[in-house]
Amino acid sequence: MLDNVPYLSYVLSAFIGIGLAAATGFRVFLPLFVVSMASYMGWIPVNEQFEWLSGLPILITTGIATIAEILAYYIPFVDHLLDTVSVPLATVAGSVLFASQFTDLGTFPQWALALIAGGGTAATISSGFAGIRAASTATTGGLGNSVVGTTETAGAGIMAVLAMVLPVLAAIFTLILVITVFVLGRKAWRKFRTKKEPLNNSI
Repeated sequence: MLDNVPYLSYVLSAFIGIGLAAATGFRVFLPLFVVSMASYMGWIPVNEQFEWLSGLPILITTGIATIAEILAYYIPFVDHLLDTVSVPLATVAGSVLFASQFTDLGTFPQWALALIAGGGTAATISSGFAGIRAASTATTGGLGNSVVGTTETAGAGIMAVLAMVLPVLAAIFTLILVITVFVLGRKAWRKFRTKKEPLNNSI
């Protein structure tokens, strides 16, 4: 019955794409690795345009990059350096994974939608956690950053798997995440700026 519902496949594709994009907002390479492994093992179908995701070279590359990225976020100062490039990288990764679900739309609408929905979702979550990490550094001297880093890694893995297994639930969680991270991120940045202002005034 559901197969006869118009545009149902596009709606499900959107849910999957949004969930994967949200996952890249937590970690850039982990969702790519999960999708690459799933497609390489034949667990999910891959369109011809994105067959490169199921290749062994990409699987190995994203696997190594995933390990390096996770470990790097536990190194003081390096985590902040990664935050400066995580937002644009997450935007690209989120756009690619979202676009991989809409290969029959046509090039322009496919990538326009991917950049807005996929890239926008990934960028919002990534920038929000960057703000939370900055506030954590300012208030705990960096001691709380490992908790933030662990939360991000767990979020990336959970959202990537959830997007492929339960896409509707993944989309709902993504909406909640975007709102929550946006609110918490803004509060975190305000605390961070408030803490810096007295220091600047005293110099």
